[in-house]
Amino acid sequence: MQSFLSLNPLGQVPQLAAQRRVHQAFRWLHLHDGLLMDWQRTLVGIPAPPFGEGPRAAWLLEQFRSLGLSEAGIDEEGNVIGLLPASAETASNVAHNPRVVVLSAHIDTVFPHGTDVTVQTTGSRLIAPGACDNAAGVTGLLAIAAACMDASITLPCPVLFVGNGGEEGEGDLRGMRYLYQRSPWCDRIAAHIVLDGAGHEVAVTEALGSRRFLAIVTGPGGHSWSDFGSPNPIIVLARAIDVFSDTPVPASPKTTFNVGVIRGGTSVNSIPESASMRVDLRSTSMAEIDRLEAALRRALERALKSESDASAQRATRKLQAVQSEVVEIGNRPAGELAGDARVFRVIRAVDAHLGNAAQVQRASTDANVPLSLGREAIAIGGGGSGGGAHTLQEWFDCNGRDLGLKRILLTMLALAGIGE
Repeated sequence: MQSFLSLNPLGQVPQLAAQRRVHQAFRWLHLHDGLLMDWQRTLVGIPAPPFGEGPRAAWLLEQFRSLGLSEAGIDEEGNVIGLLPASAETASNVAHNPRVVVLSAHIDTVFPHGTDVTVQTTGSRLIAPGACDNAAGVTGLLAIAAACMDASITLPCPVLFVGNGGEEGEGDLRGMRYLYQRSPWCDRIAAHIVLDGAGHEVAVTEALGSRRFLAIVTGPGGHSWSDFGSPNPIIVLARAIDVFSDTPVPASPKTTFNVGVIRGGTSVNSIPESASMRVDLRSTSMAEIDRLEAALRRALERALKSESDASAQRATRKLQAVQSEVVEIGNRPAGELAGDARVFRVIRAVDAHLGNAAQVQRASTDANVPLSLGREAIAIGGGGSGGGAHTLQEWFDCNGRDLGLKRILLTMLALAGIGE
């Protein structure tokens, strides 16, 4: 496949799409949707809770090897990798052309151990936890690898296929952090395409930052009757939430907060010894996240003092103090792709060629890591459509997947077709 050093994306993409081998890859994608659905059904049926992605990683590694990707394996963080090598000419000159393009999709789901992941199939639709997020992305990853291998596509720049763990929840992007901080590939990545969920109408170029906290309140506990007056950790949390929920947030940059989980207590007639809540803060501005974190800590301190004072007035004996701790359990950095970045110009050119009207959006994805480091990355869907994300009735419909896969393939080839 020729080099496109002298071409801008608007000229490069139509030339790519006209090549015989690219047409062969398109044909493979068009003719094998049944196989893709089989892959996706199997994938969804393998549980992959946070920090429990091992069985799904093993299955994906088997697929990478059967497709013929080289250097297939699982790294020390649990990411599954496989390489579509560069052409022989480029490989012999790798010291002068060390760059690699990454195509990735996270393999974990938000659903905890024990979740029933039985797949319901209705026509072109799959219904199950994780059917779309991110089985659609992982299936897209496999589809592109298979189409490239079938068409014997080689490029001046190798493509690294990655099924990474740790994207959801408290995984805190650990798979992607490893790829960019400690993996053998970290200094070689020239461009990165993240496949997340379904669709073809979106290009995520802004990384939505977030910070997550576990706030824990502890006290002496006791019996609701005989120990009445002891400070109550649940009441502390309730007071803190009441105060924190009044914190103003700007419309621009959009900034949000959420109390998503509250736990504590043992029975209705027991004063709990501890209680906790999990809080999610999000913004495209890290300064706004810092401000919300400070407001959360102040609200908790104020609630502690209020409950301690109230307990001192109610109690007939000296009480033990109530205490709190705020632990950071997640920190996703913010970032933004420059408007003149090669990745941005390529996806625009691909959409123009395909007649695809896509919107630029912000979201929290694996692309947060490279974007926060000033690296070129974008997150797009794996084609088809889906809904009910993060619910037990999550669904995916394969109708229209063909367009999304063509979009991925052309974007990847255009980026990988640039030599040093």
